[in-house]
This record gives sequence, structure tokens and C-alpha cells, in this order.
Amino acid sequence: MPHDERIDSLARAAAQGDPAALDALLVAVRPEVLRLCARFLPNREDAEEACQDTLLALARGITRFEGRSAFRTWLHRLTANRARSTYRVLRRRWLLEADGVPLPDRPDPRRTSVVAGTRLDLLDAFDAVRPDLAEVVALRDVLGLSYPEIATLLDVPEGTVKSRLHLARRQVRQRLGDDSR
Repeated sequence: MPHDERIDSLARAAAQGDPAALDALLVAVRPEVLRLCARFLPNREDAEEACQDTLLALARGITRFEGRSAFRTWLHRLTANRARSTYRVLRRRWLLEADGVPLPDRPDPRRTSVVAGTRLDLLDAFDAVRPDLAEVVALRDVLGLSYPEIATLLDVPEGTVKSRLHLARRQVRQRLGDDSR
């Protein structure tokens, strides 16, 4: 059985309460989840933490997977949301440990993930826009989902996805101080 079909089959069985299928599903998707988390977070330890958080959320929420979209698309949304949430937790922890010293305003190359190509100031910008806008830009620009996949996943028309993406990109660019586009 091809890998995607196996994953979809395991997801359906896990959603129906099969614990062995859930265990197998978690093992099968872990490398992909870690890879996706690494697109959001700058170092291996942070990506690992987000990966574990995502897998825990997957285990707890698999019964809510309805099959309206492909499992992998659903997993990408879950991963994007958990990686952004993990970043917020890590940022709050850093601020507390830094005794309230704020993060630098300007992008710092040391806060940039060269491998993933994702800047931490981008994650900060995501937090500055409406959640529905941040989610669309994360799904499209960071995780690379197609417009139809996002529309199905969010249960909105494709035109809504495109308009949210346009607005989100404009707001994120403004937040990053890049009004040149």
C-alpha cells in the first residue's frame, strides 16, 4: 500500500478509536511533523518541542478528524497552529528569563533559521494579525498548501482564501517594515 494511502487508512482507523492505528499513525507522521515544525522554528530543540506538542494534540484530537480534507492537509493545519503556539510559549518563557528585556525590534541574523528560511520576526508578525489571516499565510507561504487545499480545510471558498492571503501578506509586510512590495 502506498505511503499516503497507508497514512489515510491509519488516520481513519485512529479516528474511529483504534489505539494500535493511532500508535502506528504517530510513528509514521513524526518525521513529517518535525520537518514542518522546523520550517517555523529556528533550532532543532524548539522544533522537537513543537513536534511533540503537535503529536500530543493529534492523539487527543484525532476523533475530530472528519475526513472533509485529506489527512495530510488536516495534519499540516494542526502542525502550523501548534508550532505557532509553541513559539508563543517559548517567547514568553524567554521574556521571563530575560527579566523583561524585550526582543530586538530589527531582524537579527542569529534569530533566523537558515535551513528553514523562516525568521522569528515573521512569527511575531503572524501574532500581530488576525488569527484567520495568520493561519492562511502560514498554510500557504510556510507549509506550501494549495489554494484548493486551504479552502477545503477551512471550509471557505477559494476566493476567500485568496483575499485573506492578500490582506495577510500586506499586514505582515507592514509589520516587518517592508512596504516595498
